[in-house]
Amino acid sequence: MMSSSSRSTAIGLIAILLWSTSVGLLRSISEHFGATGGAALIYTVSAICLSVSQGLPKISIIPRRYLWSGGILFVCYEICFALAIGLAETRAQALELGLINYLWPCLTIVMSLFINGQRSRVWLWPGLILTLAGVMLVMQDSGGGSLPAMWHNIERNPLPYSLAFTAAIAWALYCNLTRRISEGHSGVNLFFCATAIVLWIKYSVTQQPPISFSVSATLQLLFMGISTAVAYSAWNLGIQRGNMTLLATTSYFTPVSSALIASLWLGLRPGLPFWQGVMMVVGGSLICWLATRNYSASPSQPQEP
Repeated sequence: MMSSSSRSTAIGLIAILLWSTSVGLLRSISEHFGATGGAALIYTVSAICLSVSQGLPKISIIPRRYLWSGGILFVCYEICFALAIGLAETRAQALELGLINYLWPCLTIVMSLFINGQRSRVWLWPGLILTLAGVMLVMQDSGGGSLPAMWHNIERNPLPYSLAFTAAIAWALYCNLTRRISEGHSGVNLFFCATAIVLWIKYSVTQQPPISFSVSATLQLLFMGISTAVAYSAWNLGIQRGNMTLLATTSYFTPVSSALIASLWLGLRPGLPFWQGVMMVVGGSLICWLATRNYSASPSQPQEP
């Protein structure tokens, strides 16, 4: 029989697998319901699931600084990430934007130097450069293989790229500030509700396509909404009671599993430069993590989005 620690670790790994489906499902749901409508529906389902299964935390016991700054950053991340994928011109571009999102693990560690006084070894900076180079390789390949072509590709549709980079920065800030000012409290359930509310406000005050339901789109919506809620709960259990080192290491390979699942789901066949870029992002993030891992002040694994 599996030990309690092994079961908790396995549950944590399930969370990573569920998060890996987000890019592919976000894109296909957005194609049916629209970028804003699809995101609003997803976070509504997730918020309901989390509220029913865990309840809402007492606002009075949550530190105000964390409630507001953490809440704003959380909502900003979720909305920017969802809209970046939904507003991509093509499915291939959505895959590329999904990879840009995975700059956040590396950025989290770099920001921890300045926000939480994290110490690191010198190879953190080559790790950051490798991660950025991986993203640039993917963007350059999608832009036609040259830097001018890549820039033209961005200029043609700049909003999704801006949203994807903003999402990566927002989540890196959220992870660091949560560690510093949350005092061990979590407002994630409240933040999911706030995300859904903001998206519905955006849907109501801007011109959006009408929402119509089909069996396939509804099943995808329910799966993603429920799986997102399950993933957060599973991850919390995994890092509290499971093998933290294994979960932390495995989580850095999420860009690979996310790109693979999204490619299969969306019917894409990315070329070799894309996969080289993905592995560079993974390798750079691992180098950054290892550069801080053995210090006593090393940050705990940031909460996976």
